[in-house]
Amino acid sequence: MGGGTPVGIVLVSHSAEVAASVAELARGLAGGATGVPVAPAGGTEAGGLGTSAELISAAAASVDRGAGVAVLTDLGSAVLTVKALLAEGGELPEGTRLVDAPFLEGAVAAVVTAATGAGLDAVEAAAVDAYTYRKA
Repeated sequence: MGGGTPVGIVLVSHSAEVAASVAELARGLAGGATGVPVAPAGGTEAGGLGTSAELISAAAASVDRGAGVAVLTDLGSAVLTVKALLAEGGELPEGTRLVDAPFLEGAVAAVVTAATGAGLDAVEAAAVDAYTYRKA
């Protein structure tokens, strides 16, 4: 997967504002990354805090270009909701992968790497590697 067709990225947060802001930051730090499909999936359909299987599924469908979809999550039920969708099958595009990475740093690394045309394995590896970023 990869080689011209971009990996899609979905950012799942309990807050619509957080998901949208992290998506905006990741795109901005990746030089705009206009060719990388990134979709936030935050909060509930009613606009509250929480997670929504429907919003996650719709976001994944919107970024799927056939090269795979990397899904990064913030906390507990976001992870559980994505795992449930993957286990059910048919709810997410083929090639969707839950990426075990820090939410903000992993999102930036994933978008930057996807912007280079890298495939899903490389996008996932870059996001996971964000666990090693030291701040002191």
